[in-house]
Amino acid sequence: MQNQSHELLELVKVKMPYGKYKGRLLCDLPEFYLAWYNSKGFPKGKLGRQLALVYEIKLNGLEYLLKPLKEGTI
Repeated sequence: MQNQSHELLELVKVKMPYGKYKGRLLCDLPEFYLAWYNSKGFPKGKLGRQLALVYEIKLNGLEYLLKPLKEGTI
């Protein structure tokens, strides 16, 4: 459970390292951008896993799970 919590926390702290949305928090990336990556293929490694996780969260309407983390209330 701790590892999963850490992964969610990183989504509200880690910024996109390159591209059009460089510097934007992963959790704030637009869904259409994540959908594009989903169809193209997510990058390999940790960033790809993080982008895929954000995509699944947004696709399933679960952004509310990230809000308390982003606001620092948890």
